[in-house]
Amino acid sequence: MTAPGVDDGVRGALPERAVVTERRLHPVTPFRRAWAPVAVIVGWAAHDPNQTQEQLTRLTTTTLLIALAVIVPSAALYGFLSWWFTHFAVTDAEMRIRTGLLFRRTAHIRLERIQAVDVTQPLLARIAGVAKLRLDVVGADKKDELAFLGEAEARALRAELLARAAGFAPETAHEVGEAPARELVRVPARELAIALLLTGATWGALAAALVVLPVLWLATHSVWTVLATGVPLLGAAGASSVGRFVGEYDWTVGESPDGLRIDHGLLDRTHETVPPGRVQTVRIVEPLLWRRRGWVRVELDVAGSANSVLVPVAPRAAAEAVVARVLPGVAVPTTGALSRPPRRAGRCFPLWWRGYGIAVTDAVFAARHGLLRRNLALVPHAKVQSVRLAQGPWQRLWRLADVHVDTGADRTVTARLRDVQEAEDLLRGQAERSRTGRRDARPDRWMA
Repeated sequence: MTAPGVDDGVRGALPERAVVTERRLHPVTPFRRAWAPVAVIVGWAAHDPNQTQEQLTRLTTTTLLIALAVIVPSAALYGFLSWWFTHFAVTDAEMRIRTGLLFRRTAHIRLERIQAVDVTQPLLARIAGVAKLRLDVVGADKKDELAFLGEAEARALRAELLARAAGFAPETAHEVGEAPARELVRVPARELAIALLLTGATWGALAAALVVLPVLWLATHSVWTVLATGVPLLGAAGASSVGRFVGEYDWTVGESPDGLRIDHGLLDRTHETVPPGRVQTVRIVEPLLWRRRGWVRVELDVAGSANSVLVPVAPRAAAEAVVARVLPGVAVPTTGALSRPPRRAGRCFPLWWRGYGIAVTDAVFAARHGLLRRNLALVPHAKVQSVRLAQGPWQRLWRLADVHVDTGADRTVTARLRDVQEAEDLLRGQAERSRTGRRDARPDRWMA
């Protein structure tokens, strides 16, 4: 028999399970999801337009009205039920998202595995006052998202998730609120437009269209052949100029305790967060036509994140100031500080070998490539996952080798055409620097 009072004492010692409140998405969500059945029908019609036209000619007006009377309520019912069966909740250790009408799916997202929390607002969502919350999680192939939440609710939830990921107690995380941000860089619209016009991709697509289309017309005299070729070429030119201008309009980079804040977009507004401690590689890109103006583009790699642009265009001094916030204590090597390959490398890659160079500092491994479009990659020693030496038969003939540095973002930075002895020393030295760098690195926590 159990002694009196023991059972009560054991019950009292057990921790009480916290009550988790599940929440639903914004009531406007069913209208967005009701389009799914309609989109399936439209996709089927676009797949075979001839057959669709034949089927429509056979249908009477009464049949079409009956079909609409069935499709519209069915789509509305699908949107409502999919919204009704979608819930999300934030616990002490994870965020749970339950979705699915027929087949249930529950996503368990551990808070410490969250890489970034972004708030995006497509044009119609901005009009409706709602927003989409997207989460980058380590090891996930795609982002989990909550679409849609009220704009204020999305920002409050984002601030709470960032506070939880930073280590704040659950009972105080929701009181932290959104951390203030200090503006570092704002890209003027005029500067962005000029930079895009000076990009070779835009002019290359237009030049291809001006050359290819007349040749096709003279060879085939077919309007459809010219259109089938010309529309993609002109679309590529538009995507590399107008599309990028719309997406990168009013690009602003701000610094806050939870990372770097990136806001951009003319029609669809996006609010992203880049945790500096989890940046694997920073690349400074300098197109040929930008050099006279002293402009550069800053890109980055974050493990498990889709973020790739930090600053679309900025003067070099302003860009290097932002890089210093992402990689504290790192000075961007100048062109004169880069070590070029030996002159015999020109026998492997005539002329282009002059675009290669490397520099190794106490903080980063830097490698440059490109003669017309310079690309300087900076990899912190603590982010290096592996180092490899590669040597082809032609390189062995001239006693040259490449050193590949692999990062946690599944990217590789390569020191090309180095002397064999230099490459072997670089291989051993970089392995040691990476080992000590990981040991001395600060924890990858926000607000720390």
